[in-house]
Amino acid sequence: MCAPLVAHDAPGLLAEAAAVAALGPDLLEWRVDFFEGIARTGEVVELASAIKRAAGGLPLLFTRRSAREGGQPIALDEAAVAALCRAVCAGGGVDLVDYEMDHDPAHVAAVREAARTHGVGLVLSFHDFQGTPPVEALLGRLRQAAALGADVAKLAVMPRDMGDVLNLLSATWQASQSLPIPLISMAMGPLGAVTRLAGGAFGSALSFGAGQAASAPGQMPIAELRQGLTLLQRAMERRA
Repeated sequence: MCAPLVAHDAPGLLAEAAAVAALGPDLLEWRVDFFEGIARTGEVVELASAIKRAAGGLPLLFTRRSAREGGQPIALDEAAVAALCRAVCAGGGVDLVDYEMDHDPAHVAAVREAARTHGVGLVLSFHDFQGTPPVEALLGRLRQAAALGADVAKLAVMPRDMGDVLNLLSATWQASQSLPIPLISMAMGPLGAVTRLAGGAFGSALSFGAGQAASAPGQMPIAELRQGLTLLQRAMERRA
């Protein structure tokens, strides 16, 4: 389970990190696009380490979600965002960095190189807030992440009906059987709740649950997510 951190300033982030860590997630995601100081690279690098300390050493995923893929508007251009990701990788305060695979290939390559150099896992992601592409297109996105050198591929879509949810789960299962890297997938919003609970059964390695606040539509409170995941795991173990 991963819980997002979405506070706007440093004191709020440190308090949020400590409070959310106490809820028992496996890792935290700092959604830096919510942070008002995102343009101050040195502050961001130092704050990443401080967040990890405040969370008792929990692994930290660093994410800037672009506005076009559902994130907050920021003043930085993409070259500056890529430079920020590289600096954070070099700073030693994060364990994983998320970068969207549809950005300029040169930026993707630069972030990938920084992540590899500094031992940071690279999550290459794609988010569609408008709908759910067909299964083959979803598979193509996950394969694209692997081909670009991701350590983890991530895919999130917005379903319009349960057929879309089924397509997401089908693509997840097929990719999990063929890709050489772990993957994370989810359908967002109320219709996608089943993918947050049962995604692991289809090959998704991680589910996102809200700590103090959600960062995407459909994230359920982490306590409820844990309960649902535990019940499903027990039921599947009994069947085995």
